[in-house]
Amino acid sequence: MERFGGQTPNGLAVQELETLVRTAIFKPANALVGWLLQQAADRIDAAYQPAPGQQRKGREPLRVDGLFGAFQLERDYYYHEGKKQGHYPADAALGLEGGYTPALARLICLEGADETGYPKAERHLAETGGIQVSARQIQRVAQRVGRDAQAWQEREAQPGRCDAPVMYVSADGTGLPMRPKELAGRKGKQPDGTAKTRQVYLGCVFTQHRTDKKGHPVRDYESTTYVSSFQSIDLFGPILRQDALRRGLGTAGKVVLLIDGAKGLENRGKDCFKDSVQIVDFYHAVEHAGLMLDALLGKNHPEHKVRQYRWAKRLLKDKVKNLIQETRQACVGQPQAQAVDEELGYFERNVAWMQYGTFRAHGYFIGSGVVEAGCKTVIGARCKQSGMFWSKPGAENILALRCIHSSRRSDEFWKHRLNQHAKRNDTPSLSA
Repeated sequence: MERFGGQTPNGLAVQELETLVRTAIFKPANALVGWLLQQAADRIDAAYQPAPGQQRKGREPLRVDGLFGAFQLERDYYYHEGKKQGHYPADAALGLEGGYTPALARLICLEGADETGYPKAERHLAETGGIQVSARQIQRVAQRVGRDAQAWQEREAQPGRCDAPVMYVSADGTGLPMRPKELAGRKGKQPDGTAKTRQVYLGCVFTQHRTDKKGHPVRDYESTTYVSSFQSIDLFGPILRQDALRRGLGTAGKVVLLIDGAKGLENRGKDCFKDSVQIVDFYHAVEHAGLMLDALLGKNHPEHKVRQYRWAKRLLKDKVKNLIQETRQACVGQPQAQAVDEELGYFERNVAWMQYGTFRAHGYFIGSGVVEAGCKTVIGARCKQSGMFWSKPGAENILALRCIHSSRRSDEFWKHRLNQHAKRNDTPSLSA
């Protein structure tokens, strides 16, 4: 057997070889990156025109960490005595995030938002790229960038164009486990009336161009975008509308709003998507049929499941009005009549949006599975792990980064962020 360097070429030797090669490549690459950035910083400082009140205090060093290692950067420092504010023109122009290059900062944010915890993100960076960043630093960078990511999600839309015959808009809320101070004074479902979680909303927009051979709708590949917020539903509706406008709300053939029948989401539909076709999620309708049958028959009645199945079949045939009338007649004069009437109120409010046979004939989705899945993957997979208790800003910032990444908008967001950094060198913004 051939020998390499006096050793049998087993897996350990291959691993050591790869490490040596990576080191041999990374060191010269890092030196080159450091040299190029220093040249760029020198040119930026030479061309910089300080704002009124700014005084140059000299050169200061900064350790900068990048994808290939660390290097030292020398750049000018300015201070505004009146505002008690310092400024590094080179840092702003180069888009440095503290002591990290833009590329490494983006990777740190991706790992911090994608992994189930910051310690795991630390290990992942070290094991896959040999990048040493502590869990605490990952948290700091992700939270700082995530704060601006949330604001970017809520920005005013530039209306886009959409060639899809059908655009869907959907929203749902889920509870996140929060720290005690975040729950002070909030009502909840605990026996003592207190809350253990706080509601966060997730909205999504996706499109449909076709149906399959059976006439079932097919969601367009990678067409789903997400937005999230801890704002009240009254404020979240307009945020979701802005995202729909970016996606081409005004030019889509038909807009379909998928909701779960809750009054808050119903009202947001009227205010923010008034010309849309509203559909109450079929699963929630069948679920409420079960609650109604609980009141009518009792939870353990032998015909409970059979009756619920029949409700589902008839709902799919646009028979919701008939079901309401028949159920009312069945409990006239019965002690459970009031309880049944209260449960039927859900169906009475949503009769127009439960014409599932008609909606299916048009080839529309009748379920909110897309946003339900998003609540599990975008929110739950990161923020509802065992032992987690969040602050509102901490969860909101991470979810903003996750939504942007899941929506394939990372390039757009980071380009915007680099432009915002560069604007800090503009004289009008500095003197404002």
